[in-house]
Amino acid sequence: MVCYNPWLAEERKGKREERLAATEKALTRIGKEVERRKTKPLTATEIAFKVGKALGHYKMGKHFEHQIADGKLGWSRRVERIEQEAKLDGIYVIRTSERAEQLSAAATVRGYKSLAQVERAFRSLKGLDLLIRPLRHRTEERVLAHIFLCMLAYYLEWHLRRVWAPLLFEDEELPKERQQRDLVLPATSSESAHAKKLTHQTAEGLPVQSFATLLSDLASRARVTYSLKTDKVGPTFQQVPSPTPLQAKAYELLNLLPVVGN
Repeated sequence: MVCYNPWLAEERKGKREERLAATEKALTRIGKEVERRKTKPLTATEIAFKVGKALGHYKMGKHFEHQIADGKLGWSRRVERIEQEAKLDGIYVIRTSERAEQLSAAATVRGYKSLAQVERAFRSLKGLDLLIRPLRHRTEERVLAHIFLCMLAYYLEWHLRRVWAPLLFEDEELPKERQQRDLVLPATSSESAHAKKLTHQTAEGLPVQSFATLLSDLASRARVTYSLKTDKVGPTFQQVPSPTPLQAKAYELLNLLPVVGN
């Protein structure tokens, strides 16, 4: 599938014009230096070194022609090549092995753009999100088992982020909007997500959390065992403190997990 993004086309056109102008400015400066050196003219090797450095810095060597000799430098734009490249601005190709009956063009593009989620998952597996310390395994079975546990942990985290989205700095309307929004237009946050970022409060007035701070808050609630201080072993009793409004809401949302009730 060939995709065209007009915003990307304008961005690439602007960047190319900026680099072409910067390259011309650098070549003009080198040309003036060559003209000034009358007593001891620059050699062709010295001029070529300066020109190559300028063209390499802006990555525009393919768009310029130059003629170099001892004490002489001439250059010009390759207009036809620049025009040919401009025709491809904003165009990119996506290939898939799936048949059109199984995967539509729109679904293919959405899948391609969702690669950011895959990269985020890898960062989570390699980073500190899962709190799994590095292990050095010496057998193939242990390596596979470790990978399975990492994937299982991330699968649980993915579901927790989905159900806790109303409490997190997450766009809870994002999964639905991904299926409806324009494939070309840049992604924008929903009104609810914008309001959470602006006020740092949920619709119910609770403080918005990151995934790590919410887990830390939930970890502060624990069952406490009390015992009377006597010479002999005294009676004991246990007490669980009442959840805070934030904790209560998190527990309520956990009932939406797919595994609940199975």
